[in-house]
Amino acid sequence: MAAFNLSKEGSTKTLTHVRPLEPGDRLTRVEFERAYDAMPGLKKAELIEGVVYMPSPVRYESHGLPHALMVAWLGVYSAHTPHTGVGDNVSVRLDLENEPQPDALLRLDTAAGGASVIDADGYISGPPELIVEIAASSASYDLHDKLRVYRRCGVQEYLVWRVYDREIDWFTLNEGRYESLPVDAEGVVRSQVFPGLWLNRAAMLEGDLAQALATLEKGLASEEHAIFCQTLRQRSATP
Repeated sequence: MAAFNLSKEGSTKTLTHVRPLEPGDRLTRVEFERAYDAMPGLKKAELIEGVVYMPSPVRYESHGLPHALMVAWLGVYSAHTPHTGVGDNVSVRLDLENEPQPDALLRLDTAAGGASVIDADGYISGPPELIVEIAASSASYDLHDKLRVYRRCGVQEYLVWRVYDREIDWFTLNEGRYESLPVDAEGVVRSQVFPGLWLNRAAMLEGDLAQALATLEKGLASEEHAIFCQTLRQRSATP
């Protein structure tokens, strides 16, 4: 269905046609946002390297459940870490050709040294420190086009849960390249950007949120997390 916007020029009303978004459209970010806003029933669309992507309907086990588990994990961390914020399916303005809508993200407040801001339109503008995507497999664009965009735009850490492959990849940005974070002897991966954000990979892959949060609680009780919290408070207090 075509979408129209009413606008006023002097005393005369005009109809401005906005063509609905279609997968594969090549648009600027301004054109993309205009079309997205004209489709209020649309739940998710992304602009990656100037190309529109519109994911299929979301299934529970392959997307909805792992998505919820990740948001819960990040939410608990943020609740115990000042000047951090969690985002769930929120659009991010990265540059003029890229406006992804990550499944989840964790960012630092600008006053605490974060690289992104909440702009005048209410969008996140700039790279959040951590982005999380739920992908079907390694063939997904999350591990190809999106990965290149996130790397180029300076997203410091990128986590991809490959559901069908039963694998979680967690990358950290090092000298312009993404490198995999190490897994310790207990199967735990630890964020370098957010001290204390510990991931029990096996528990998360099994959907055992209780065990995943038990591991996270150890990270939250660590000295590195306490120091990080103190640092964030000091940063935000500095004029």
